[in-house]
Amino acid sequence: MRLIVLILAMACASPALAQNWIGLLKNTPAERFDEEDLRLFLDNSRKALNEAPEKQTLTWENPKTRAGGDITVLRSFESKGRPCKEVRVRNQAQGRKGDNKMSLCKVDDKWRLLSASQLKK
Repeated sequence: MRLIVLILAMACASPALAQNWIGLLKNTPAERFDEEDLRLFLDNSRKALNEAPEKQTLTWENPKTRAGGDITVLRSFESKGRPCKEVRVRNQAQGRKGDNKMSLCKVDDKWRLLSASQLKK
């Protein structure tokens, strides 16, 4: 769940705002990201959500830290008239690995994580 919050916050947030979410990253690979890892991850997430077609996996890696991962748009759909995407996010850093699926919808021109109940309303 923490990685989901990270994606939500980071995919659309400014770097300064993104720093406010660091406390939510406990026990996830992102907890061990340095600034460059985080920038690469965020750039990759934005590109996947805004540009990648379904089933295309976009990868990132920081050769300095060997942290990396990928994001795949599994499907695009609509909820309450908003564009939404289900994505799979896999990251690894310093021996930690994470693999999550989540759904995000575009609200006020920003990708936001919505709960299953919010998607159905």
